[in-house]
Amino acid sequence: MHIHMRAALLAGAALLAGSVWAQPLTLDQAVERAIAASPELRAGEAGVDAARADQLQARVRPNPTVSVDMDNGVGTGGYGLFRQSELTVTYSQPLERGGKREARMALAERGVVLAEAQWRLVRLDIAQQVQRAYIDVQIAEQMVWIAEDRVKLEKEMRTEAIRRVRGYKDPLFVETRADARILEAELALKEAQAKRQSARALLASFWGGAPDSLVIAEGIEKPDPRDPPLAEADAAVFDAAVDRARAQVVVEQSRAHQDYTVSGGTRFLRETNDVAVLGGISIPLGRFDRNQGNIARAQAERRQLEFQSEASRLERLRRLASLRADADAARVRAEGIMNDVYPKAVKTLGQVREGYARGGFLFADVQDAADVIIQIQGQWAEAMTRYRDLLAEIDRLTGRFDAAPLAENIP
Repeated sequence: MHIHMRAALLAGAALLAGSVWAQPLTLDQAVERAIAASPELRAGEAGVDAARADQLQARVRPNPTVSVDMDNGVGTGGYGLFRQSELTVTYSQPLERGGKREARMALAERGVVLAEAQWRLVRLDIAQQVQRAYIDVQIAEQMVWIAEDRVKLEKEMRTEAIRRVRGYKDPLFVETRADARILEAELALKEAQAKRQSARALLASFWGGAPDSLVIAEGIEKPDPRDPPLAEADAAVFDAAVDRARAQVVVEQSRAHQDYTVSGGTRFLRETNDVAVLGGISIPLGRFDRNQGNIARAQAERRQLEFQSEASRLERLRRLASLRADADAARVRAEGIMNDVYPKAVKTLGQVREGYARGGFLFADVQDAADVIIQIQGQWAEAMTRYRDLLAEIDRLTGRFDAAPLAENIP
C-alpha cells in the first residue's frame, strides 16, 4: 500500500493503467475534450459574433429621408380638388459631426476585443472544473485500492482472532468483533467504489463520454516549479474593458457636437405648372444639452475600471502567492504522511500482530493499531483533496490552459 499511495502523490508522468491496450486519458486531453463539447464556450463564441455584428453596424452612416408634402390640395371656391395644389418633394441627409462615426467604430472594435478576452476566461473556468473532476477520479481510484487492502487486512486479522478463540486464548466476542470489522471494511469499500463511479461519471459528463470505459493516468502533478506569472487572459479582459471605457468617453464627447441636416428638393405649382427648386439646412443650437452628464459619467466609469483593474491584479498576485504556499504545505503534509507517518503505523501494526499471535497483546490492541492506519489514510485523502483544490486554482490563475485569441482559433 505504501508504494502504491506514494505513486499517486509523487509520480509526475502518466503511467499505464487498466488493460494493456487502453491508453490512459491525460489531464490535457480531458480538458481539450471538455472544451470541444462545451456549450458555454459556444455561447462565448456567439458573444464574439454579436460584438462583431455591433462593429459592422457601427460603420453605417445615418439614413437619408425623403418627404412628400402637398399644400392646397383640397378646399372650397378657387381651391377645388388639386386646382391650386403645391407638391413638394424633399431629400434630407443628416451630417454627423465631431467624429461620431469614427468614435462609434472604435468603441465597437474595443467591444470585439473584450468579447474575445471574455471567451478566453470561459475556457479557463471550464479547464479548472475539469481539472478538479480529473484529480477527484485519481484520488477515488486510490481510495478504492485502500478500501480493498483494508478488507484484505481485516480478513487476515479475523483469521488470527479465530485461531486464538478456537484455542481458548481469547473470548468468543473477539471473533464477533472481527466479523463486524470485516463488514465495516466491506461497506467502506462499497462506498469508495460508489464515489469512484460518481467521480468518473462527473468527469465523463463534460464531453458526454461513458464513465465505465474511462481510463485515467496515474500520478497527480505538482505545481510548475518555475512559478509562472499571472494568466494573460485575466489582464486582457481588464485591459479591454478599460480601452472600451476610454472609447466610450470619446463617443460621449462626440455627441456634444450638434449634427446638421441638409435638404434639397422641388416644388410643383399646379396653378402655373411651374417647378421650383428648394434647399435648406437644419442646425440645432447646443444651448442647453451639450451631453455634459454623459461625458462625466463615462469618464468616471473609465477611472473606476482603471482602479478595479489594478486592484484585481494585486489581489490575484496576493492570492497566487498564498495558494502556492498552501499547496506546498498540503503537498508536504501528504508526502510526510506517506513517507514518515504511514510506514511507522504499518510497522506498528505488524509488531502488534506478531505480539498478538504470541499472546502478548489483546485483540483490542490490534484493532487500535489498524484504526490508526485507517485514520492516516483519511488524513492523506483530506490533504490530497485540499491539494487538488489549490492546484486547480493555481493553474487557473496562471492560465495553464489558456488559448490564443478567438480569431486565431475560430475560422
